[in-house]
Amino acid sequence: MSTLHPSRLLDLQDIAPAKAGTDLLGSVCYGVPLAQDQAAVNAPLPVLPAGGATYTTWLSSGPFVQGQQGALSWCHNEHVLFGSICLREADFSAAGNVSVLQQLSQAAYEAVFAALQTTGFAYLARCWNYLPRINLDGGGLERYRQFNIGRQDAFIAAGQAWLAGSPSACALGSSSGDFILYFLASRVAPLAIENPRQISAYRYPQRYGPRSPTFSRASLLTLPGQEVLFISGTASIVGHESLHPGDVAAQTEETLRNIDVVVEQANLKSALGGFSARDLILKVFVRHAVDLPVVAGILAERLGEGLEAIYLQADICRAELLVEIEAFGFRDALPPKENP
Repeated sequence: MSTLHPSRLLDLQDIAPAKAGTDLLGSVCYGVPLAQDQAAVNAPLPVLPAGGATYTTWLSSGPFVQGQQGALSWCHNEHVLFGSICLREADFSAAGNVSVLQQLSQAAYEAVFAALQTTGFAYLARCWNYLPRINLDGGGLERYRQFNIGRQDAFIAAGQAWLAGSPSACALGSSSGDFILYFLASRVAPLAIENPRQISAYRYPQRYGPRSPTFSRASLLTLPGQEVLFISGTASIVGHESLHPGDVAAQTEETLRNIDVVVEQANLKSALGGFSARDLILKVFVRHAVDLPVVAGILAERLGEGLEAIYLQADICRAELLVEIEAFGFRDALPPKENP
């Protein structure tokens, strides 16, 4: 999705792991992976429009250290860690008023924090969560809301920032499969970015569930010679209300307005500045495949025909939302000028 730059400590491409060579930090396959690509984390979200497989492959510079702790595996260099865990709901049992999904999500994040303690990477920068049937009722409480309880419990138990300063994140729904969490972590704290058009997700009122979602609207990670902007899954929400129900075009436009504001806020905190919505790499989740031409057309018109984006079919964390967009931006520091 972007060209590896020698000065970058972190980069993103859409190539399979077998082609990534020695620069591979971690890779995620969306869709149906080829047999030889089983090393990639597999997120079973259909690729639009034609199916098959596409990759988000994180590249960095070695040497790398690989490890595993229970079901969680990781790979890291001096500055960045990529980790992943996949858990089956069938391996958990409901206990009293604690649902299977709540237990599972808490266990997944407890495993993450244990691995970070082992490796010395103190800070989560970005988390990706994929869980089946995200909008379904699970015994009186929507499954996404059950997930939020378990996630927040793990953050609190580990002494991690679960309000201001929480990592950027997304949570999307698949039709089937296991719970998948993958993440990037660092040795330095990323800067949390919020959107003044929106109430911070961790401040949502209880109408959205007994526990608020634990994520910031974006995070800005500073690495030697580079800044990386991670924009969380963003949708047609203003304040805390979903806007434009049933209108995928209006939801897409509103989502882009939110991304524009997040980019503006990131530039206020950035030491390098210059992030632009037109330069972002996008991952676009569409609830209904039939809506893809409308969504893709608006993005091309707003951001230019050369935009870098992949499109996936997924359920969004609110049943009324039809599209969600996450984004990544990279800024490299200019090399120092040589003395004349």
